Amino acid sequence: MPEPRYRSHSFKKAKRVTSTGRVVVHYRRGKNSMPHCAICGAELNGIGSKGGKSRRTNSRLFGGVLCAKCTADVITLGSRVERGDMKLNDIGIKQRAYVLQLVAH
Repeated sequence: MPEPRYRSHSFKKAKRVTSTGRVVVHYRRGKNSMPHCAICGAELNGIGSKGGKSRRTNSRLFGGVLCAKCTADVITLGSRVERGDMKLNDIGIKQRAYVLQLVAH
């Protein structure tokens, strides 16, 4: 039975054969994945994993959540909803939540 600290799935298990022929299990933490856009799933550019909070996110609208293309689309749709050219129900489900945030803000 592994030690209690190794029982969570945050550790990756790797079986290794030692020089004496014994099979041992080494535990290591998995690397974090790159952040992705919440709408299209593309990797977000300009976001690092080290440093302060200002280095880990963009200081713009929906920074660290949406990519630049999806942010531009949401802003366009939000302005159309505010003008009355479109209804909120005409917008896709993934974009609707962000348009609501934009209109309410």
